[in-house]
Amino acid sequence: MSDPQRISIAVLAIGGQGGGVLADWLVDLAEHEGWIVQTTSVPGVAQRTGATIYYTELFRGEETGRAPVLALMPAPGDVDIVVAAELMEAGRAIQRGLVTPERTTLISSSHRAYAILEKSAMANGMADPETVHAAARVASRRYVCFDMASIAEDNGSVISASLFGALAGAAVLPFGREAFEAAIRRGGVGVESSLRAFGAACDQSQRSAGRVRREDRQGAEIPVARNPAVNALLAEIREAFPAPAHGFLVEGVRKLIDYMDIGYAHDYLRRVRSVAMLDARCDGQRREFRVTCETARYLALRMAYEDTIRVADLKTRAARFDRFRREVHAFPGQIVYVTEFLHPRVQEIADTLPAGLGRWLLDTPWASRAVDRLAGKRLVRTARLRGFMALWLIGRLGRYRRRTLRYAAEMRDIGAWLSRIEHTMLEDYDLACEVAECARVLKGYGETGERSRRSFDALMRAADALVGRPGSAARLRALHRAALQDEGGCALKAGLVELGSSVAPASVDPASADPASADPASADPASAAGA
Repeated sequence: MSDPQRISIAVLAIGGQGGGVLADWLVDLAEHEGWIVQTTSVPGVAQRTGATIYYTELFRGEETGRAPVLALMPAPGDVDIVVAAELMEAGRAIQRGLVTPERTTLISSSHRAYAILEKSAMANGMADPETVHAAARVASRRYVCFDMASIAEDNGSVISASLFGALAGAAVLPFGREAFEAAIRRGGVGVESSLRAFGAACDQSQRSAGRVRREDRQGAEIPVARNPAVNALLAEIREAFPAPAHGFLVEGVRKLIDYMDIGYAHDYLRRVRSVAMLDARCDGQRREFRVTCETARYLALRMAYEDTIRVADLKTRAARFDRFRREVHAFPGQIVYVTEFLHPRVQEIADTLPAGLGRWLLDTPWASRAVDRLAGKRLVRTARLRGFMALWLIGRLGRYRRRTLRYAAEMRDIGAWLSRIEHTMLEDYDLACEVAECARVLKGYGETGERSRRSFDALMRAADALVGRPGSAARLRALHRAALQDEGGCALKAGLVELGSSVAPASVDPASADPASADPASADPASAAGA
């Protein structure tokens, strides 16, 4: 630190992470150790305009009878310690110039609380954590980073206690561990759990020695399951498929067993095997099996399509209700009411019916109108037996799914996609890889699903037109990226016009996006409130 008599600390935390509590502990700690201390906060609005910055200055000098003048907010290049309650907040602190290599110790939790833009992106919108880690190592004098959120959760506390422990373990303040613990005790709220989280984080901070804790990431290992039938599938992956695809295949089998049953996972491997056998002939000397890997990845996602049965299953899982209880900090025995906002359309209802009955419903106007009036918008409270059982029973229809109209349509479309991949691979390997990756645009259900389907169909027609053209893979990749830029399809439409292919741009629906139709696994439409 440039001035041992003055210490400046900036804490960046979003709502619910206890930044104010941490600031109060710092004030109490410094005052009981005889320091002059001042704390202020610059509020943000959660992830919309950034975290709240709690700024604390500590001063200890000779007694002059005059109070020191302390700053009200952090200034770039003038902060000794930055504490970030989430990894990307550490990155934002670096961007603001609060972290400097000559002066600043940066303490950050390595976990992620994903921003709205990351969650709403049509493709993978997650920011790369390694970018922040690399910048932090260069920008800071010392960097302490590990998963403080999991430490807090394991000890029944909140992350402010873990951050306080990491600060103590980093030994950048002139106070002993006992003084930190005494400040928590004087706070008088959640003392025991806070002390447990504090102690675990303090020990981890001392062990980290300024380095980022990394998890060892070995090559994809094929696990051993207790179920003999599952083990047979895993053995098939090990023996019949190329090593680069093993990780995708294991995750695909796991996902599809959860989605339906072991037989469905076997169908998945059978489909990928056909592609892998052709890939072995077409990949030449590279042996990277890129087409097989991308097909294995996106075929699992396509086969686990979102339908009414899947949505009902996800909404009634115990893990989901446990997550709600954690988010609202419910006490044991306290009831948490969850209200589901549902608006099933005739198409979704017909998709869940046996194929023949579903087609009749869609082809019969008076029946469609009657079902639409009966369905309507629904508010279902899954904390009550009637609402929960209604969704739970629908969610248990997974084995019946093979008889539904939607299953027949999905299997037909998947077969056409796989056939296109195989035929394209014989003429243009790189283009076939892009055809497989184009399945990434398919997502959601309802109106969102229909819009993504129209974009996907346009991409497939463009792929057919690009076979044999120079730079075909790069052109399809550009169209693929354009399709992921906006749900309305405007960028894709412009790309198709520029390409000058035989694909009709009007095939992409320019209608505005409906956020209510988002993928329920990533954007849950339910709201929860503690009673």
